[in-house]
Amino acid sequence: MRTWQVERRQRTRHLIELGGLIVKAGIVELTKEDRATIYGALLWIAAKLKSDQGEHTRELWAAKGRHAFEAYAATHKGETESGPS
Repeated sequence: MRTWQVERRQRTRHLIELGGLIVKAGIVELTKEDRATIYGALLWIAAKLKSDQGEHTRELWAAKGRHAFEAYAATHKGETESGPS
């Protein structure tokens, strides 16, 4: 397989995993799949991370995410699920 093919597959997998997080968080259902709302929320997140509170916010969100992954893993033992990579 050519290098560009491997890289393209890796990028595709990465994008699918990120999209899966949006689904897993319930964002798709809560927004009724409204892409403008989802995009607006993501822009708000980016602005928050760029602000003077960005590092603190990142730490809080990372801790919350790790806790959610651990809780999911504890309740879904034996299932195939990708956690934090």
